Amino acid sequence: MRADLRAEIGIIGGSGFYSFFADPVRVEVDTPFGPPSAPVTLGEVAGRRVAFLPRHGERHQHAPHLVNYRANLWALKALGVATVLAPCAVGSLQPTLPPGTFVVPDQVVDRTHRPGHTVWETEGGVVHVPFADPYCARTRAAFLAAADEATPLTDGGTLVVINGPRFSSRAESQWHAANGWSVVGMTGMPEASVARELAMCFATVACVTDNDAGLEGEAGVTAADVKAVFAGNIERLKGLLARTVSGAPSGECACHHALDGLPLPFPPPAVGDGVRELT
Repeated sequence: MRADLRAEIGIIGGSGFYSFFADPVRVEVDTPFGPPSAPVTLGEVAGRRVAFLPRHGERHQHAPHLVNYRANLWALKALGVATVLAPCAVGSLQPTLPPGTFVVPDQVVDRTHRPGHTVWETEGGVVHVPFADPYCARTRAAFLAAADEATPLTDGGTLVVINGPRFSSRAESQWHAANGWSVVGMTGMPEASVARELAMCFATVACVTDNDAGLEGEAGVTAADVKAVFAGNIERLKGLLARTVSGAPSGECACHHALDGLPLPFPPPAVGDGVRELT
């Protein structure tokens, strides 16, 4: 497989990240779960091969509960990606995390009810993967090492993932906060668990765009508010991601051995499977 059709690091995020690449290559990847959210764009960041995939599609047409998370991760794996950086927008559940804060969570609570939550749902073997610590420790460390004065990071916290596309009710938000959870979003699961099922390193940085409805005195969340705050922080986030790519470790990680010894009903993708360059 040609070197320019491979990548070691994947970024799943919004369309504002296309400007990362000076000379991009676009590919389509066939997967057993249908097409990913969009074609994958490959290029170099800080001297490293990176694959970028817009989570919601090129026109932001895929709602959170309809994103094909399995196809997205499978496509990145087929391109050789071993480490996935997955920024996301979230609401704050705690007054100590105001809009504009960046959080690198170390735990997740899954409150979604979505089809296609696992790649190993066919008959032929039960596949259990460890998920006690849902985010790769060394990838989280790479994020934290990339913080600077303009972009400080909150180390740790729990991301609770709701199904969407609606925001939380005030009672739901208060319940999440009372449990001590930090932020709430719609895209973190099953993204993280599918990455683990494919033996990939995965971590997220969560950009707080709003105070969720349960915080005292808040009027509630609107999509316009979320988009405006996220757009205002996109350059900080891009800089953080570029520095994280530069410092991200390579080589073997415990995440890459999540499938060791398990009876898989079919093999995970080999590098190059189903990859076609777009002209």
